[in-house]
Amino acid sequence: MLKSFGRSRPIQYALAFVAAHYLRLVRASTRFVVEPANFSERAIENAPVIGALWHGQHTMAHFAWPAGMQVAALISRNADAEINAMVLERLGVIPIRGSGGKAYKMHKRGGVAALREMLRALDSGTSLVLTADVPKVARKSGEGIIRLAMLSGRPIYPVAVVKKWRLDFNSWDKASFGLPFGRGAIVIGDPIKVANDADTQTVESARQALQSALDQVHARAYALVGSQDPGAALSGAKTSVPLAAGEPIS
Repeated sequence: MLKSFGRSRPIQYALAFVAAHYLRLVRASTRFVVEPANFSERAIENAPVIGALWHGQHTMAHFAWPAGMQVAALISRNADAEINAMVLERLGVIPIRGSGGKAYKMHKRGGVAALREMLRALDSGTSLVLTADVPKVARKSGEGIIRLAMLSGRPIYPVAVVKKWRLDFNSWDKASFGLPFGRGAIVIGDPIKVANDADTQTVESARQALQSALDQVHARAYALVGSQDPGAALSGAKTSVPLAAGEPIS
């Protein structure tokens, strides 16, 4: 009953309206420090780019993008993600529906179509944002985002957007939800590029480099606000988690 209520279109529109305005309040009331300070200029100069995130740390990712940059985000096809897509649209982000995973699940999840759409978006000059890790297996980067960079020729930027004042949840990804006011940090790592003829070993090296870079930008961002990364403990032993088309941000 409650699940059906939450999937009512009028309710979804109302929740998306409230969520989008709340996130605008968080952005407007927070004193953000940005590293590097010239990221906006670099991102515009190198656009389109691929922004990489960790699950649970993605709710404020759109704060990082320069004004005027056209951005799309990969969102799951499931009904529960519909509100997330609506929120992003209200914030000026283009939702691309689908997700990656094992090959035999790709068509069902819309991953193949989403990959084509992401490549078309990049080709048209639209930047992308997606999580690098796999649902339920946090802080372990998959190959999907690496192969997207390989196929498109576009650089990946590791991104962390964090708040000192926030709610931390005991979820599988140790998710955080920013609160208004206080300090925040936006930290972007050096771009990771993958040649279109990269072999398996090169792809794996790029995957490990992205994984390490995402851990580093989050550690730095939380240090800048004088706090601890709630998901730091998840960055222990890492294993390769192959994905075919990247993972959605929610």
